Amino acid sequence: MLKRVLIGIVIIVGIVLAFRYCEFKKNDASTLDYNTNLIQQQIVNVGKLVVTEGHFSEVVTYKNSNKYLLDMISFEKKALIIVNANVTVAYDLHKMKYEIDEKNKVIKIISIPKEEITINPDIQYYNVEQSQLNAFTGDDYNKINKSVKESLAKKIEKSSLKANAQNRLISELSKILILTNTMGWKLQYDGKTIQNETELSNDLKL
Repeated sequence: MLKRVLIGIVIIVGIVLAFRYCEFKKNDASTLDYNTNLIQQQIVNVGKLVVTEGHFSEVVTYKNSNKYLLDMISFEKKALIIVNANVTVAYDLHKMKYEIDEKNKVIKIISIPKEEITINPDIQYYNVEQSQLNAFTGDDYNKINKSVKESLAKKIEKSSLKANAQNRLISELSKILILTNTMGWKLQYDGKTIQNETELSNDLKL
């Protein structure tokens, strides 16, 4: 009789342990699913257009001359050009490629989109001088517009605008890093585990 009771107790304990084990596995899976959804939502929140704006001004003098009779006669045209340009540097994080490794609790950033630079110049012409034999044409305006954009592009490279845009980008990506660290996950970029914002900034390939 006692033996049967002991066997019954062992069976009951086994059933309880098995039940609890199943519950644990179920809760563990539910937690993993919850964490994955939370991280996915954070990536969606970060996945936006990060725009940094700047303003540039410059003064340009344009000259062109047509010469005739062995350069003895010259007809010149010139203008003073004032340029005010609004410039934006943008990162479209909707285009960021990534993978979520649920099993190993790792977020892998595969690629980050290159910056998109937009230059919108407002060109004003002053002190325009021309003649019928050398008047301003559409070709002149195209050359001026091209030259202005090339000059502005060089100024942008020397300015802090791109660096400021990258700082904003890193700030957005750091939101993913903070969440993964908080939840015990890892963030990897270019095959390397990122521990902090400094590493993210140093390892970012743009």
